[in-house]
Amino acid sequence: MIGSFTFENLPCRVVFGSGTLAAARAEIERLGGQRALVLTTPQQEAQGKALGAALGPLYAGIFAGATMHTPVEVTARALAAMKACDADCVVALGGGSTTGLGKALALRTGVNQLCIPTTYAGSEMTPIVGQTENGLKTTVRDAAVLPETVIYDIDLTTTLPVGLTVTSGINAIAHAVEALYARDANPVTSLMAEEGIRALARALPAIAAKPDDRAARSDALYGAWLCGVCLGTVGMALHHKLCHTLGGTFDLPHAETHTIVLPHALAYNAPAVPDAMARIARAIGASDASKGLFDLAKRLGAKVALRDIGMPEGGIDRAADLAVTNAYWNPRTLERGAIRGLIARAWAGEPPVISKAA
Repeated sequence: MIGSFTFENLPCRVVFGSGTLAAARAEIERLGGQRALVLTTPQQEAQGKALGAALGPLYAGIFAGATMHTPVEVTARALAAMKACDADCVVALGGGSTTGLGKALALRTGVNQLCIPTTYAGSEMTPIVGQTENGLKTTVRDAAVLPETVIYDIDLTTTLPVGLTVTSGINAIAHAVEALYARDANPVTSLMAEEGIRALARALPAIAAKPDDRAARSDALYGAWLCGVCLGTVGMALHHKLCHTLGGTFDLPHAETHTIVLPHALAYNAPAVPDAMARIARAIGASDASKGLFDLAKRLGAKVALRDIGMPEGGIDRAADLAVTNAYWNPRTLERGAIRGLIARAWAGEPPVISKAA
C-alpha cells in the first residue's frame, strides 16, 4: 500500500544529449537574456572563453574565479564583475564550484541562470546553495537559486579525469542515498534515487576501465541528473551535514569528502533504515550497502581516508562537536560519541562499522 506523500516538481528545464552545448545561445535568448556573464574556475577559463565566442553578441564577459565551498569574498568579486559588464544573466560552465557561484549571484541579484555541468555534482538541479564565511559553511534553500535551464552535454564529460569522475559520481550517489531515507521521501523520488544509484554504480567501473566510453559517460550523466533531482526535492540528513562541516571547516575538497564519508554515515544510519539499505545494496549489486560503497570507492582508486585529503587528526573532536550543533533531522538520533567514532574511522580510512543506537 502506498501511503500519503507530498511531491513538488521543481521548475527547471533540462536539455540532455550529445552536442547540446550548441543550444546555449538559444536557451539564453529563451530566458530573455541579452548580456551573459560566463562563470568558470581558473582551470576552465579557456573553455569559458570559447563558449563566450559561441554566444556572439550575448557574451558580456567572463569571471574565472569560482572556487570550492563558495566563499563569500569570491561572490563579492563576481558581483563586481557582473556590474562592470552590465550582465543580466549568468552562464555557469563547470562543476559544483561554478554552479555554486552562479546560485550565490542569483540569490543576491535575482538574475536567470543557465547551468552547464562538466562533472556529476548534481547541485545544478537543486534550490540549495552552500556558502562559506569565516571558515563556516552554511546552506540556504531558496527557489531563487534554482537554475532556470540546465544543459547536459555528454561531450563535455568525456575528458573528465577518472579520479574526478569517480569522486564526483560517488558524491552524486550520496544525494540519492540520503533521499531514500529522507523525512519527506516519496515514491517518485525513491524511484529516481534507486535508478540514479544503479546508473552510476554501473557506469563508474566502465569509465575507470575505458575513460572515453560514451555509453558509460551517458549513464553517469543521466544518473547524476537523477541524483541531483533527489537532492533538490527532499531533505538531506547526517551525511550532508558532516560533509558541509568538514569541507567548510578544514577546506577539504568537496567530492572527495563525500566519497570518504558516505559509507560511514550510511553505516551510522543503517539500523534505522533497513528498507533504504536494501534498496541501495540492490542498486550497487552488493550484499551490504555501506561496505559495498566503501569497496566500490577503494576498487576504483579513490582515497578512503580523510587524513589523505588534508584533515588533521586534531580536528576529529571539533568536527564531532559541530556535527551535533544546531538541531536537524536524521533517521537515527544524533549521538556525539558514535559520530566521533565514525569520523575517526573515516579519518583513518577504516571500513565502516554498523552499530546499534544507544
